[in-house]
Amino acid sequence: MIRPDGVAGTYEHVVVEDGVRVVALDDDGRVVLVQDDFYLQERRILHLPGGGVGGQDPQVAAVRELEEETGMVAGEIHLLATIDPLAATTGAQTHLYVATSLRPGRTHRDDTEIGMTLHWWNLDHAVGAVRSGKITEAGSVAGLLLAGHASA
Repeated sequence: MIRPDGVAGTYEHVVVEDGVRVVALDDDGRVVLVQDDFYLQERRILHLPGGGVGGQDPQVAAVRELEEETGMVAGEIHLLATIDPLAATTGAQTHLYVATSLRPGRTHRDDTEIGMTLHWWNLDHAVGAVRSGKITEAGSVAGLLLAGHASA
């Protein structure tokens, strides 16, 4: 790479696909969260449903990931924001969506999601969990804070 000062240098980075996270809200203002084991953090992490786009349009991937992980189908979905969660490490972006008019579907979890559990929290409670450090995953933090601000 060539640095801004014109000198050649090296830059280490990770190439991964873009991702999605979904703030799925039911008619009572509750948000669906999932909790799963994360290998690198060596702990279970509470987060919004989502994952890699897998070559799909991000909105299509968001709808797919929501149903795969939670068994919920979005009647309506719209883009909340797109973020660069690790700009110094990867060019991958995370597309954040809000899903409403939820109806039951079927979960289709993959082998890495065997121990995933589902949790319904009041949106204000989930935003409080971000502020207290209980929810730390970048896309979930941004999505919940933005959705909480929009509903305030």
